[in-house]
Amino acid sequence: MTGRVRVAVLAGGRSSEHDVSLASAQSVLGALDPARYEVVSIEIGRDGRWQLGTRLGPGPVTELSRDSHAPAAETLPVPAADGTLAALAAVDVVVPILHGPFGEDGTVQGLLELADVPYVGAGVAASAVAMDKDLFKKIMRDSGIPVADHHAIRLGDAVENPFGYPVFVKPASLGSSVGISKVHDESELGPAVALAFEHCEKVLVEEFVRGTEVECSVLGNRVPPPIASLPGTIDTLAHEWYDYASKYDDDGMQLVVPPDLPQETIELVQRRAVESFVACECEGLARVDFFVRASDGEVVLNELNTMPGFTATSVYAKLFEASGIPYAELIDRLIALALERHERRAHLRY
Repeated sequence: MTGRVRVAVLAGGRSSEHDVSLASAQSVLGALDPARYEVVSIEIGRDGRWQLGTRLGPGPVTELSRDSHAPAAETLPVPAADGTLAALAAVDVVVPILHGPFGEDGTVQGLLELADVPYVGAGVAASAVAMDKDLFKKIMRDSGIPVADHHAIRLGDAVENPFGYPVFVKPASLGSSVGISKVHDESELGPAVALAFEHCEKVLVEEFVRGTEVECSVLGNRVPPPIASLPGTIDTLAHEWYDYASKYDDDGMQLVVPPDLPQETIELVQRRAVESFVACECEGLARVDFFVRASDGEVVLNELNTMPGFTATSVYAKLFEASGIPYAELIDRLIALALERHERRAHLRY
């Protein structure tokens, strides 16, 4: 490809992680080298409407607004009057910095597949499976990767906890610790399940794994094989667990890289991060979260995020920075991986 790469950064979205997405996307926009990329931003509002930012061409990209009342495009798939769909069709690659449902769950990925536009990150199936923690854990167990035990509660099911206390109760399909509760006794179980049901029609009751929380970033496609960053441990400081406040408040947590763990445990975390990435059919990027169990040192998979928080100070980027890949280079690599995958798949016969 000659000349500058035309990039659309897609941000916002309908989920409760809308503001997290805007922060991630603004950081990406600031890191894209204008000598190498022509950039357009597209913001999806909480109401699902798509709004075009600056148009393709030289010059800076306007900032994404957190509370914009400007005229917006119609909700897709209605044709967008302001040229949003035309802008998507005109770019070389889309960077969908979307978190949670209606963006990280395969829906937008499916739209981009239909439009035959290269995009950064996991495809339709991997995005959908990783978003549904119940299905994801079942695939990991079938792949021989240890995961925390869980019990799924669907609409109409009895509220049950087979694990004792404490346990975690969470929506099956959401991120950023939204709707999650640490439940200490039976009196807290019902309200925690009700809270989780506000966000998803399937709720997980998950065993409490006593140990060290460890996170590991993964980067790559099929060939050459994906690579894992150095892992890091999360110190939630004054917070009881790694909740929304500890993730996004100033001084909410401290990331320690590398973790104070035996070298063989660090290598096992990296190996299982890549194994889970491959088993889930991921490409591009993922952040994989583990517990190292205190009783026996076993590395237990918690979840995999196909589009983790992506500011320069987010865990995903900080882990790779500690591994020798700075933020701007990380974005360059992800764009190259998206283009490589699209070119590779273009040779398939359908």
